[in-house]
Amino acid sequence: MNALLRRLHAERRARQGLPVPPAEAPAPVEPPSPVVEAPAQDVAPDEPPPAPADADDGSVRDPDAVVVEQLVDDAELVAVPPLMRPDQAERRYDEAVAVAVEKCAADTAGQRCYICYGEGDEDEGLVRGCACRGENGVAHVSCLARAAQVAVELDAFTGWARWITCGQCKQRYHGVVSCALGWACWKTYLGRPETDWARLHAMTELGHGLSGVGHNEDALSVREAELSMRRRLGDPEDNILAVQGNLAVTYNQLGRREEALRIEQDVYTGRLNLNGEEHEVTLWAASNYATSLKDLKRFEEARALLRRTIPVARRVLGENHELMLRMRWMYAVALYEGPAATLGDLREAAETLEDAGRIALRVLGCAHPTTSLIEKNLRRTLADYTTQLYAVEVYGQGGPPNFTAPIFTAQEIDAARAKWGGGRRRRRAQEAAVARDHRAGAGSERVRTTT
Repeated sequence: MNALLRRLHAERRARQGLPVPPAEAPAPVEPPSPVVEAPAQDVAPDEPPPAPADADDGSVRDPDAVVVEQLVDDAELVAVPPLMRPDQAERRYDEAVAVAVEKCAADTAGQRCYICYGEGDEDEGLVRGCACRGENGVAHVSCLARAAQVAVELDAFTGWARWITCGQCKQRYHGVVSCALGWACWKTYLGRPETDWARLHAMTELGHGLSGVGHNEDALSVREAELSMRRRLGDPEDNILAVQGNLAVTYNQLGRREEALRIEQDVYTGRLNLNGEEHEVTLWAASNYATSLKDLKRFEEARALLRRTIPVARRVLGENHELMLRMRWMYAVALYEGPAATLGDLREAAETLEDAGRIALRVLGCAHPTTSLIEKNLRRTLADYTTQLYAVEVYGQGGPPNFTAPIFTAQEIDAARAKWGGGRRRRRAQEAAVARDHRAGAGSERVRTTT
């Protein structure tokens, strides 16, 4: 790791025209093993060619014409979207970096890049989009991209994670930083042949980044092109399921919920058959499937699915894993949003969100989208719970006719939270209020998970 940092530091000083300190003689490194591509499945030579399709008038069409039309259709299906063309990549990368730097300006003011030790300047500012705190995790996007590229060159199998996760806190990048790195990744590998594994993975990361900042139409075009290309190249089923799951997430974000649900149900079934219920990718597929059920207000089905999968996730991943926190958040929402939610359901949802929020704040940090989601829904649940308590006290267990719980202000919710529990809960309420003030202005829109 130290050798990698020294190398990147020397490269940046050389680009800036500054003297480069003498480097230590590197130890000999074995070249990485070549990545073996899965060959495309060809038609067996003894199989007869497919019969030509009949025309509408009943006559048999020319087989050559059918082949030509099919080739044209295939070319249209795998055509690279305009935003992914080489002449667009550099410009869109620069735009994404500028947005990320502006968004992170307050958080990175007065800091230094942990990779090159340089400060933010007119050429490129600093960003941080992970769970790091203090001086950790602050870097130039170009340095993060170069570090990821070098890590892949040293070990293609383990190094790819540097495009997705922070090298210090090991948490996934999110938001505008994920988008900037998605463009950096695509810009790095787009010149390679379409069969190259790194180019295909770069399409995946670009789709993740675009989806993470709400550019869903662009993400849709990227993911449809990736799925079509992987199918044409005969990619393994495992990769096809991953891309289908990501495509379903984008459908859901665009409001095409029924389409998303059908795909996510198929992906979850495929993951169970291929990977088993305890594999992490199966649990991600279950989480996305449950989210679609919830969004379609099929709360009973969502709760039933999460009751089966949360114990598995807890055993396999542990309480601190991001996916575990998201599944608990989703279960709580499915509890209190149901039309038949009882006072006990509201209490269970509030307790679940309170515990998950405390863990998310410690593990993921206050700026992470999952932390914001949990805190937002915790406020709403506590408001509903307190109002239901009041209704029960005044009107009895049934409550008033056509009773609906209002959404209180933050001050009212804090007061309700302090009244709701004892001393320990009161202290937690104070801690949550401080954390909320710290991240005032942070976005709290619903964010879906991609694999």
